[in-house]
Amino acid sequence: MQIDPATFWIVLPVLAIGTYLIRLSFLGVLGSQPLPAGLRRALRYTAVAILPGLVAPAVLWPAATGGETDPARLAAACVTLLVGIVTRSVIGAILAGGVTLYAVLWV
Repeated sequence: MQIDPATFWIVLPVLAIGTYLIRLSFLGVLGSQPLPAGLRRALRYTAVAILPGLVAPAVLWPAATGGETDPARLAAACVTLLVGIVTRSVIGAILAGGVTLYAVLWV
């Protein structure tokens, strides 16, 4: 799908300015002031909330299998979750999930 060059060159600066203003609102305006306790508490959970949204489509509808759910990816996700909960180690969970994925695909 091709995008019209005029549309591209209109949308690109608008998005750049929007991104700049979003960052400026936190860094420029609030940079020297402490964040409210409620906002700090909410920001702690940002990665925990975003990561499942990024990983779930790759597990449930992987492009490698044409969108079909794959037992190998489900097993790797379950092992990753279990190891993460038990050990509280992100690196350990990622390694365990990767080893599980490749082991199940190899078998």
